[in-house]
Parts: sequence; structure tokens; C-alpha cells
Amino acid sequence: MSVSIFDSFLTTPDAIAAFDDAAIVGAMFRFEAALARAQAEQGLIPAAASSAIAGVCKAELYDIPALITAGRRAGSLAIPLVKELTKTVALYDEAAARHVHWGSTSQDVIDTAMVLVTRDALQLLDDGLQTLSAHLLALADDHLATPVLARTLMQPAQVTSFGFKAAGWLAPLVRARASLRAAAERALQLQLGGAVGTLSVMQEHGGAVAERVAAQLGLKVADAAWHTQRDEWVRLGLEVAVLTGSLGKLATDLALMAQGEIAELAEPSGNGRGGSSAMPHKRNPVSSMIALAVARRTPQHAAALLACMDQQHERGLGNWQAELAEWPLLFLSAHGALNALNDAFAGLTVDRERMLANIAALKGLVFAESASSYLAGAIGRPAAHTLLEGLTVRVTAENRPLDALLQDAIKGDAQLAAHVDLDHLATLFDPVAALAPARRLAEGQLQALRARMAALDAITPFRK
Repeated sequence: MSVSIFDSFLTTPDAIAAFDDAAIVGAMFRFEAALARAQAEQGLIPAAASSAIAGVCKAELYDIPALITAGRRAGSLAIPLVKELTKTVALYDEAAARHVHWGSTSQDVIDTAMVLVTRDALQLLDDGLQTLSAHLLALADDHLATPVLARTLMQPAQVTSFGFKAAGWLAPLVRARASLRAAAERALQLQLGGAVGTLSVMQEHGGAVAERVAAQLGLKVADAAWHTQRDEWVRLGLEVAVLTGSLGKLATDLALMAQGEIAELAEPSGNGRGGSSAMPHKRNPVSSMIALAVARRTPQHAAALLACMDQQHERGLGNWQAELAEWPLLFLSAHGALNALNDAFAGLTVDRERMLANIAALKGLVFAESASSYLAGAIGRPAAHTLLEGLTVRVTAENRPLDALLQDAIKGDAQLAAHVDLDHLATLFDPVAALAPARRLAEGQLQALRARMAALDAITPFRK
């Protein structure tokens, strides 16, 4: 397919190739060849005709730009394609030419072709997800004991484990990989219905022909033609959109943690990557930028698919055509984001010292809840909360750490001093000790994710 220079910036050559003109036209010819063979096997057309038709169902034999131009005038790419195929078959066997595209309709050809190229695109996404998931799993394993600030409403909240945070990035990607496969299992179906979905020309042989065509193409046989019943197909597209949203979430966190003032993470640099035309010191997070740009555009493509579902009667007028144009953009976007983030996480820099420094810079404020909960056992929750609330104000005013102010308050209060273990209190301000709950959760989560990833890796559903 033809994309603008700015579109190509946000995707990959492989994704573009999956939906380019040659790929789609080639898939249309695969359908026509499979249809002729199936009909010959079923005894509906002569075997010689099937061979003649299949022998010239090769995209390289045709002027694809001319087919596209003619398709605009005809209202469907399939019309000039079938016409040129018929002419080409007739050059070798005039009798065989009468059997080209017999009993089928234009939408059968195009929808099935889109299913075939979409299967190839899904393999790209599945491969990209496998790689990115492996990066994130390794990252989570390596940093279970690495303290990092958790942030809520863009503000420091508490200390968590960086491994726990990475597990949070990983989980939706594993779910997305499984969900895409499940949606594809339902949506990657042969389209073969004839003029109005009834296969009337092939009469009682229609079902058997469909079985044979589907077997050749490695597709599922639909319960009925889905010319204007697009629910399973659109659900697959929406799963791609949800995946892209999850990649956008990951890119958002990565970009925020890579900000110079935070500097806890950094994307790879060097060889011109992430540089600036004006500022030599810049290390821009270009992978995050690509994934975020893609995520911004995806909701509109998903909405367009939904808007195209109200197709008229047995053949859509305008909405099916709009869906065809929108469909590849979802996959191009998702693969662009996956590829960019794989580049980032393959060479990600994790600055543990900076993570600790950012925690220390808050002078113990992020441990206030833990300290309050501990003191509640001695003086009750309301009093403990009031005490800590007052001390947190003094941290900023006096530029003193919370733990020092709290120890002074305890030493000056006989009731507190009698019930508080200062050594235990000190552990509440230890970042490594504070991440223990997050680590426990992450270890259980990673064990389950690792098992699910292994099960997904063991099967390759899109390689036919």
C-alpha cells in the first residue's frame, strides 16, 4: 500500500509490505486459484479449466497500477482483476475462461484476500509481542528488589518495586497476544457467498466447494457469508486497537521516567538516535515518541470500523469500502509501536542509583502512610494520622527528613516512647524493606505470566 512519508515514519517496512498492492492482489489471485481447483474437485468445472485458471493466477503477470485505476472506475478492484484474469486465461484456453470466478462475487475475492494478508500481519504482531514480552519479563526479574517511586496523579506516592512496575507493563501484552489469537480464530474465515450470500449458482455443491477452498487457503469455513455481518471481523480490529492502547501506556511511563529531571530510565542512544538538530546534549526518547504518536491515532481508526458496521442489506454501499481503507492502518500502527518499543527495551538503561536518589529527595514523605499505620497501634488511627500530617508539613518548612522529626516527637512523648520500637520504625523508612509487598505480588504474577507466555510460544497459529 502507498503511505505518506509521515505514515511510514510511524510503522515498519514489513507491516507496509503485508498490506501493499502486490500482497493484496496476490491474495486475490490465490482465492481465484483455490476456487477453480475446488470447483474442479467437486466436478463443477473441468479439471483442464482449473489448471488453466490457476496457472495464470500470479500477480506478477498483471499491471497492478492499471488494475487499481480501473477498479476506481468500476467501484471494486475485483471487477477489473477478474476481467483481466479471464482475458489471460482465454489466451491459452477459451473454454476455460468461461469458468473464471464462477459462482463467486467481488466481495468474496476482496474479503478473503484481506483475511489472508491480515493473517500475515497478525504474525508480525505476534512475533513483536513475543519479543517485547521477553524483554519485559527479563526486566521484571532483574529488578524485583529495585526500589522506585510509584506515582499517582503525577505525584510521588509510595515506594514500589521496579520489577512490579515492569510486570504491570507485561501483563496486558500477554493478554493482548492471547486475545488477538482468540479473535483471529473466529474472524479469519473464508468469504464465499456469491451474489447475495446464498451460493445459488453452485446450488447444493456450494458448501462442499467452500470447504475445499478454505482447506487450500488454511482458513476456517464461515457458518454463512459475512458480507454485511462484520461483528467478528471488527472485534479483531478492535483487539489490535486495544493492544496499541496498552503500548501507548507503556510508552507514556517510559517517556516520563526518561525525563531529564527524573532520569530513572533512558532509551538507547548513539549513531544519531534521539539527537537534536540544535542541542548536542539531547537524548530524546524516540521509541516512546513513535508509540505515543501511534496511540493518538488509533482510536479514530477503531471508531471508523465501528461506524462502518451499519451496512445496507446484503452489500454495503460506502461503509464496506471505508472499512477496507481503515483496516490496514490499525495493523501498521500497532507494528510500528511494537517495533519502536522493542528497540527501546533491547538497550534500555536502568539507573538504580537515580531511583534511590529520587526517593531520598522526598525526605521520607513517601513512608508517611506506613509510619502512621504503625503508630496507630499505640495512639489510635486518628491521632497517628494527625501527628504524621503535622510532621509532613514541617519536613518542607524545616528541610528535615520525616524519620528524624518523628523520632524527636516519639522521644518527647512518654506514651509513644513506651509503645514504639525505634529500630522497627527505622525499617519503615528503608526503601528496600518498603518494596517487599510489591515484590511478593510481582513474584506470583511473573510466575503465572511466564507459564502463559510459554504456552503461547509453543503454538504458531498464523503460520500457514
